[in-house]
Amino acid sequence: MQAALTIGAAVLVVIAVPADARKRPEYAPGAGTANPSALVAAEIAFARTAREKGQWKAFGEFADDDAIMFVPDPVRAKDWLSGRKEPAATVQWQPHQVWMSCDGTMGVTKGAWQRPDGSVGYFTTIWQKRKKGDYRWVLDQGDDLEQPLKEPQMLSASVADCARGPGGDELLVERDRENGVPGMDGRGRSKDGTLTWRYHVDPDKSRWLQVSLLKNGAMTEVLRSDVAAPKGP
Repeated sequence: MQAALTIGAAVLVVIAVPADARKRPEYAPGAGTANPSALVAAEIAFARTAREKGQWKAFGEFADDDAIMFVPDPVRAKDWLSGRKEPAATVQWQPHQVWMSCDGTMGVTKGAWQRPDGSVGYFTTIWQKRKKGDYRWVLDQGDDLEQPLKEPQMLSASVADCARGPGGDELLVERDRENGVPGMDGRGRSKDGTLTWRYHVDPDKSRWLQVSLLKNGAMTEVLRSDVAAPKGP
């Protein structure tokens, strides 16, 4: 599936979080402040906006200024979405899994989508926390599937272990120096460095996305998505 057809949750799922995380304000990231349910709430708002205002309107409204989508080349989402005609019917979607950095500044959602024509697939969306405390997506991608993802009995969430010391830049996307568009390789990380992601696009437009969390003292791959080259012209 092209990234343009991925969207978020339509049902509320409550995820238990540590008491210490609930006590600290959303806008003050720090060790132990991860709150995966905040990403579920972002997905719900995303889906509601798509239903009420239009699919592409919602994508643009919830996108970070430097957000990337694949069509199949990586593009700056807001440029691609500008003036885009809305589809007759909005794609439906449900998140199944959430991963989040220890400090809550970055998280990833993965789930299932369904088109009105009956086709199905999965999406992966990377979210980044803004200074005001809300989330905007910085990367969105997915693919078609022959069979729908098996719906879990409950949404699962995994939070990175906490580490001492500062992380690094949140969004480190390589861009073409001539025109400023996203490059064929990109990467990013949470402020505390406990969640990282990377993507690579091959010349035939196939690509992969990798997400890692800090677990037991080492960065551990928790998600790997490989998308085949597009078929046909």
